[in-house]
Parts: sequence; C-alpha cells; structure tokens
Amino acid sequence: MAEYKCSSCGGSMEFDSKTQKLICPWCGTEHDPREYDIQQQAQAAQAAGAQQGSGFSTTQSEWNVNSEGLMSYICKNCGGEVVGDETLASTSCPYCDSPIVRNDQFSGVLKPDLIIPFKLDKKQAKEKLNRFVSGKKLVPKVFKDSKHIDEMKGVYVPFWLFDADVYGEATFDAERRNGDEIGHFDVTRGGTLSFRNVPVDAASKMEDDMMDSIEPFDMNDAKEFSTAYLAGYMADKYDVSPEECFIRGNERIKKSVEEELQKTLQGFESIRTKASVMNIMQGQAKYALLPVWILNTTWEGKQYRFAMNGQTGKYTGNMPYDKNGYKKHFLLTGIVTAAIVFAALFLFWKFF
Repeated sequence: MAEYKCSSCGGSMEFDSKTQKLICPWCGTEHDPREYDIQQQAQAAQAAGAQQGSGFSTTQSEWNVNSEGLMSYICKNCGGEVVGDETLASTSCPYCDSPIVRNDQFSGVLKPDLIIPFKLDKKQAKEKLNRFVSGKKLVPKVFKDSKHIDEMKGVYVPFWLFDADVYGEATFDAERRNGDEIGHFDVTRGGTLSFRNVPVDAASKMEDDMMDSIEPFDMNDAKEFSTAYLAGYMADKYDVSPEECFIRGNERIKKSVEEELQKTLQGFESIRTKASVMNIMQGQAKYALLPVWILNTTWEGKQYRFAMNGQTGKYTGNMPYDKNGYKKHFLLTGIVTAAIVFAALFLFWKFF
C-alpha cells in the first residue's frame, strides 16, 4: 500500500497538474513523480530484504473483504475506514484526504504501460461544468449548486490502446448526375493504413459512448507508468480484457479505413459503402490510464454523468430537465406569445 509522505515534514503529498510534480501542501516540498517512485521501490525492497533475513513476512494484503464483497482499508494517517469495490486502485481517505494507492492493482500483468497525467485541475473542471450548465435554463438547480459541483472527482480511467497495420478493401455505390439522368457505379478502392494508439475504455462502469465523446487524448504527453501520478486522484484497474475491447477497436478501425478509402472518390454526388474487407496485421495492445474528471448525480431515480477530458478539457454529459421548470417556462412563453398576438390584433383593429 502506497501513501505518499513528504520527505521533509511527513505530510501527505498529491500530484499537481500544473507543475507535474508531487507537492506537499504543508511545506511546499516538490518531488519528481518517477524519481520519488523509484526511491520508494528501493526502500520497500530493502525493507523486504531485512524482514526476510529476520524470518518475518508481511505479504498479507492490508485490504479486507467484507460480507458484501467490498474491499476495506484502515487509513494509516487517521485510522478512518476506506471502502471500495474490487477494481478500486487509487483513492483518498474520506476523513483526512490522504492519498492511498493499492500497489497490488498495478503489479505484474496489471501494471499499465503508459499514463497521461492530469493537466487540468479541479478548479478548471468546475469552470467548464459551470459554463456547460449555465445556459441551460431547464436544468434543475441542484446541477448549478456550487456544493454539488465540488463533488467532481478526478479519475484515471483504464484504456486499451491498439496499434495495427490494416489492409482494407471496400466497394462503394457511387451516384453521379448528368442532367436528368442518374448514374450508379460500383467503385472499389483498397490500401494499407497504419493505426497507433486507438483507445477503447476498459472499465465496464464507464459508458463507452461518453468516453468516446471526450477523445482525442494527445499521446505525446504519455509517460512511463508510475503510481506517484495517482496521488490525490482515483483510479480503477481494467475489468474488460483486451480481447473484448478489440471488438470495439476493430469497428473503429474499420470505419476509419472506409472513410479514408471513400475520400479517394471524386466527382460523385453521393457515395454508399456496399461491402468491405479488412485484414489486420501486427495488431498489439498497450494498457494505459487516461485522466477524466467525472461528476455523478442521481435525479428522480435516474443517474446522470458529466465527464471532461483531464488533459484537453473536452467535455460531454447528459443532463435532466426540471419538469416543473419546463411547465413554468412553457406557460410563460405562451402568455408572452398571447400578449404579443393580442397587442398586434388591437393595433390592427384600431388603425385599420
């Protein structure tokens, strides 16, 4: 279990999206995440060697499973209980806000290859959400409440990134007009395209269309994975295999290939894909954690979610409308419209 303690004062450090450093909020000490993680691993290995030599073992997990299947952990900083499901990999203590990272969720085959650190902090995410809902008059007031918006959380969402070289061939029904005549042509195009880092979210609790909507992520900012980047944020491990995700990834690749082949057709009024064949070569997957700001709300028994790309700021969300507010708005609109019509009729009667 990792808790990121300041080397100067012992306070709990968090990853800061602006400086891209681990920062202690108490004394201001800064650490490079990768260097800090390497130091911690060396110290842990040294401690494990000392315990082995003394005949003692501490390999038992510090997380316990309760009768409902939830994982629980006692915070070493304040003694509070932290609870989460089996996919929880990083969180904060709800009582003292100390960052807590489950190292066992990121070891061996579970260790991500890459991580894109958060670039936008909570303040920026809240400003985006405020702008998103401020112009929507029929959104319930609870969505505009500052205390509600404070519940927004930064989450590292697991993704599989697919690389592939693809040979694609597609036949199109292309339509061309010549005066009053319409000609239809079967046109076939083929070619090889290379794809790198096609993302597919690997968390079953995340809606696929919502994660697709906040793309793209700039992989130029990707770093070699280090648990230090997780300090102060939540994270989940993947619970959807690369084989399952490849089905979605394959569909995205197929659609992209068809679109690129279609762009080679010129001089047609309309084009429809009739058939296509794709041959994927040298396909491989990488495991990555990507930054997302998320706000979950339940309204009248239904869950609504707002999500924002923690790197670029692109956002999406489904928001409810207040039925009472809608009725008032509809009634007011009707009254105003009726008043305008009455005034127009009165003026017409008076002057004409």
